[in-house]
Amino acid sequence: MNLYILVSVGIVLSIIFHFVGVYAKAKYIVWVMLVLMWAGSISFAMNEISPKGYDYINKIKGQYQDVDAQIEKALPHISLYEMLEIKKSYDEHQKTEN
Repeated sequence: MNLYILVSVGIVLSIIFHFVGVYAKAKYIVWVMLVLMWAGSISFAMNEISPKGYDYINKIKGQYQDVDAQIEKALPHISLYEMLEIKKSYDEHQKTEN
């Protein structure tokens, strides 16, 4: 799934929650919840991957040029979102190869 699609869905859901909060007369609580939800999701996506993720990166390194370019661009600290993009690119190459 594309990042723009995910952000768009998040924005639409935020607007819906806002109107639910207006209807329930709880705008402040809803906005605090929305801010915490966005901050948590952005923080989660930007977290560095675990050591097992780096082992996987070393395993797939050197097989495809564009995957290697993505890995080099993401190093030295690979975030969860970057890891998902690298894995998606690697899996696409695996599908076309078979």
